[in-house]
Amino acid sequence: MPLSMIREGEPGVIRRVSGKEETRRFLENLGFVPGGAVTVISRTGGNLIVNVKDSRVAIGSDMAARILV
Repeated sequence: MPLSMIREGEPGVIRRVSGKEETRRFLENLGFVPGGAVTVISRTGGNLIVNVKDSRVAIGSDMAARILV
């Protein structure tokens, strides 16, 4: 299921990051790597604030759809 479908406060484990190589590399540099834990903190206007690797990161819903948990 895509990260964009997870409820606020619900933890998940990243299974796969899809998209073009450049997109995958960008997300991996932010900490979205397979096997990593991720939690959706809040949603604001289609954007998500997530906790990944002890950091809060804001990503758009289009990027969140590429992260499968």
